Amino acid sequence: MKGLSNLFLCFSLFIVSFITEADSASQAQNNGIYIVYMGAAASSNGGTRHDQAQLMSSLIRRNKNAVVHSYKNGFSGFAARLSEAEAKSMAQRPGVVSVFPDPVLQLHTTHSWDFLKYQTDEKINSSPSSGSDSSLIGADTIIGILDTGIWPESESFNDKDMGPIPARWNGTCMDGQDFGSSKCNKKIVGARFYEESDDSGTKIAGSARDENGHGTHVASTAAGSPVAGASYYGLATGTATGGSPGSRIAMYRVCTTFGCRGSAIMKAFDDAIADGVDVLSLSLGSSPGLEPDFPSNPIAIGAFHAVEKGIVVVCSAGNSGPGPKTVVNTAPWILTVAATTIDRDFETDVLLGGNKLIKGGGINFGNMTKSSVYPLIHGNSTKSNDNVSEADARSCVPGSLDENKVKGKIVLCENLDDGGYFPSDKLDEVKSRGGVGFILIDDDERTVAPKFKSFSAGVVSKKDGNEILAYINSTRNPVASILPTVSITKYKPAPVVAYFSSRGPAYNTPNLLKPDITAPGVAILAAWPGNDTSEALRGQKPPIFNLLSGTSMSCPHVSGIAATVKSVNPAWSPSAVKSAIMTTAIQTNNLKAPITTVSGSKATPYDIGAGEASTSGPLKPGLVYETDVADYLQFLCSVSFNISQIKLISNTVPKDFSCPNNSTSEMVSNMNYPSIAISSLKENEPKKVTRTVTNTGEEASVYTAIIEAPTGLEVQVIPSKLEFTNKSKKLSYEVSFKASSTSKEDLFGSITWTNGKYKVRSPFVASSN
Repeated sequence: MKGLSNLFLCFSLFIVSFITEADSASQAQNNGIYIVYMGAAASSNGGTRHDQAQLMSSLIRRNKNAVVHSYKNGFSGFAARLSEAEAKSMAQRPGVVSVFPDPVLQLHTTHSWDFLKYQTDEKINSSPSSGSDSSLIGADTIIGILDTGIWPESESFNDKDMGPIPARWNGTCMDGQDFGSSKCNKKIVGARFYEESDDSGTKIAGSARDENGHGTHVASTAAGSPVAGASYYGLATGTATGGSPGSRIAMYRVCTTFGCRGSAIMKAFDDAIADGVDVLSLSLGSSPGLEPDFPSNPIAIGAFHAVEKGIVVVCSAGNSGPGPKTVVNTAPWILTVAATTIDRDFETDVLLGGNKLIKGGGINFGNMTKSSVYPLIHGNSTKSNDNVSEADARSCVPGSLDENKVKGKIVLCENLDDGGYFPSDKLDEVKSRGGVGFILIDDDERTVAPKFKSFSAGVVSKKDGNEILAYINSTRNPVASILPTVSITKYKPAPVVAYFSSRGPAYNTPNLLKPDITAPGVAILAAWPGNDTSEALRGQKPPIFNLLSGTSMSCPHVSGIAATVKSVNPAWSPSAVKSAIMTTAIQTNNLKAPITTVSGSKATPYDIGAGEASTSGPLKPGLVYETDVADYLQFLCSVSFNISQIKLISNTVPKDFSCPNNSTSEMVSNMNYPSIAISSLKENEPKKVTRTVTNTGEEASVYTAIIEAPTGLEVQVIPSKLEFTNKSKKLSYEVSFKASSTSKEDLFGSITWTNGKYKVRSPFVASSN
């Protein structure tokens, strides 16, 4: 199947890089460990609930190594080795919300910040009296990152000019294998890891050190210190800096070579809540269609309790696009991030005979020049035998090419639907047959800058590929040269929705528009472990910065923005921070036209949510939508929780709260969310929702509604004007949707409140389904 699922089995770990991927099929496997979720914690002092202690004691009496993790800070429960029968029995015990197998989740694998700021009218300045010192951006906020660990020696994590660690920080820097507590500093203020153990209880040596690279890259994107002269072997040269360079980093290593265990993720959430982080960033998640409902979803559970404690939780949307209903991490308390390109292109030129130049992409450090030409051949002309199909030869699948026909030549290959072979397989086929160059025709790959190291290779669009084919077919002795890659800035159009970015609507969360926001996630330059010889070019040292793509990369961009907003507005709730980021998002590209997808079609909220995140707009949004705990509890009602279960889950249930008798998913539309989603909209049958906004700007201010509605949908806002005073800081309005006919397509639009200074925009979608 064509799409990112193919790409990331090749350029694995949900990032476009040659890293080992955890087998997604293992998500469905049970390693004998079950998570027993018991809802809210006993108290704020980290004590263990009596019923939890009893259950754990009974297990330990049977097997002293039965309990793997205990949760007591942000919520209650534990992970333990259980038989299936024991798990079923445990689920019936009083005080237990759910029991489920420990899942294995996947990772969703720098000029990007300059581009975001260029797209915005004003620069970030979180401390107006101190000039433009970047070290003050996000000062003293703490970003917790759940990932593969961190490489503390990276210059991106130096603590030069940083002040003392905030006194409220309660975390620790764990001693581990090749990672002593001295590795932490005023930038990396905490580092935890969650080692695994076998059935006998023998612990596998653990460490917070990053052996993969993903966590290091993510952490430096979110909060890395400025490093001048950063590049990937001379490409993308500039100052690498995180979005919130004044923020501190707390790393929670939840992912190992075996994947990211749900039990470890929940333990990290539990620790982070007690440690005192302000923002949590997770570039990982379930596979599309496999994301469990709340009672058995480690990320949704952990995030709920973190948000309840005032922590902003930001998650990647996944890399399974461009198909619909592929977005994950869709709980309403999570800020879900899609991915777009930036205005930098990695251009690999293909020079044909007659000096015809084709502008391709990808990254290669080959040694071909304009004056060196090589025979050029199409894969279809190099079949190894008559049993090889034309499609396989055109695609250069393994075993399809004849060495005698390929040796010494540049081979043009296509990326057809060829049974799951990936670009790296085709590259290896050409190399193994003695080819000296590789050109791949693929519109999607052209946008993500795949890396070919020292081999002369590039990717071209289908349009350019057809031009190369025409040249081959019309020339007796076609020749070409593939030039080394160069970086091109101010590339247009940008941003463009990354083809791999997962799309809405959310298959398991009707009436909630996801993703929420988008941010740069293609070919992002950030820190990398300094010992990774697998990434090194021949004869050169390993890179200390690397280029990766994925929603794994877009997520920390938004985490950095959230940390900055929190530093400027420390009293704001997580929902206010989320609202500020969403309602100030950008919907246009650097051509001042609407953001588009790779195919050129106008991006919808299913692609980009509210739009591209702004770096400065969220600091002063004008109005915010505050989604309170009662909204989230009503959401739980709508997904079949009863009031008894809800009182187990939350300690903050209002006294007068109850689930309506007719709780349905349509109730979610009335959640006080910064976007609006309406379903089951029938012809001439209006539906109404209510929203409440809080004024964060000038006390005396008048906002007027501007409605952008598609043909066939009548939208009314009542009242159409909101007048705020020093006594009325919260005002509500009603939106009515009425379709003049039943549309087979989902209808998109927006409602923007403006007072002339601020524009507070909410996207909406109306569906007849």
